Amino acid sequence: MSGMFYGIGVGPGDPELLTVKAINAIKKADVLIAPKTEKNDGSVALSIAKPYLRDDIEIVYQVFPMVKGFADSTDAWEANKKEILELLKAGKNVAFLTLGDPMFYSTYIYIYRLLKDEEVTIETIPGIPAFCAIGSHAGLPIVEGNDILSVIPATAEPERIKKALEASDNVVLMKVYKNFPEVADMLAENGLADKAVMLSRCGLPDEIRIDDIMAEKEKKVNYLSTILSRKN
Repeated sequence: MSGMFYGIGVGPGDPELLTVKAINAIKKADVLIAPKTEKNDGSVALSIAKPYLRDDIEIVYQVFPMVKGFADSTDAWEANKKEILELLKAGKNVAFLTLGDPMFYSTYIYIYRLLKDEEVTIETIPGIPAFCAIGSHAGLPIVEGNDILSVIPATAEPERIKKALEASDNVVLMKVYKNFPEVADMLAENGLADKAVMLSRCGLPDEIRIDDIMAEKEKKVNYLSTILSRKN
């Protein structure tokens, strides 16, 4: 009998922000898939879930290339899929950990697509996205009344970002680590810089908060950095 495959969102960083459902699924798992990139030896998602791991759980690290196009590195993804299927066919329950929510800018989305047409039972367990945790943590309402919110990846084309900023009352900017100075300037041009707050590694011991993004826009920021802002 095939095991169950769980896609588990572990939230933004604080282990206490995992849902009860996520914790129960982790405890049922025989194997944990801990995703990492080629440049990183550890797994942030695994460190967040660590308080809930069974002593006898098997941990399998899988490398997921950080590429723009999924089709650019199919060999690595197919190898990971094959390994997961072998574990499931052996009757083991397998949990795939992912930061934030599994269906929100997540590596899990690609794994889900690879497995959903196989003879596998899948349960996807939502998690708290970073921007929701940042709003609560920093005391910043994300939307209220008739506000229009845009969630924008800072890695998108500049013209698309500018259009979204022009049309929005409130914004969430994710993946700002590559072009923080340019993002800060675009926020300023659209009246969104004064009330912008950036948090890096929210809920983790080395969390950093920046309230004046224009003054610190040349600062190198962590991959796990998100900006919340609203128009004046």
